[in-house]
Amino acid sequence: MINIGEWLYGLFGSGGGPALVLCIFLIFLLDAVFFPTLPEFFYVSAFFYDPSLSFGLFLLAAAIAAETFGLVLLYLIVGKLRVPKRISTVVNKYIGFLVLGDERLLLLNRIAPMIPFSGAVVRIVGWDIKKSVFYVFLGCILKYGTILLMSNFFHSYYSSGDAQTFTLIFIIAVIVISFTLSVIVKKKKGIGQKS
Repeated sequence: MINIGEWLYGLFGSGGGPALVLCIFLIFLLDAVFFPTLPEFFYVSAFFYDPSLSFGLFLLAAAIAAETFGLVLLYLIVGKLRVPKRISTVVNKYIGFLVLGDERLLLLNRIAPMIPFSGAVVRIVGWDIKKSVFYVFLGCILKYGTILLMSNFFHSYYSSGDAQTFTLIFIIAVIVISFTLSVIVKKKKGIGQKS
């Protein structure tokens, strides 16, 4: 099996761990601000480079910082723009259909992604930015902390190749479960169905 950690390390030259932490920050920032990047795969791939808990904590800090910064950045950008009333109406209607209608939805969004461009949504629907940052922060700790702990567990009890395989299977399961929950919630609320 290809050592994904070494492959990712090869992309970032001889920067080693610090370059990988920066890479994770940028990937999570792209995911928070522009488009989905499946950051879980990159997160675990970077962890394969150095499967120690201390390096994993640096990766976790980078993920949290990027998600939080991305949320606040979009929030500020949208605050400077004049959002068309039609977009505002659609966003508010969409949020109204979801399970929760306040900042707690950002915590649920870590498990069942339903809100793209969350910083923009926070501004448009008028949620409290401090509460929003708190829920994003808490969600990152819970989701990526769990991924980190499971990755560390696999590396502690299995050979390097098996640990990578089990970790990737775990990540794929997390993504599939997240996607499935998102679809179920949207179907129950009738989002995306033609009337």
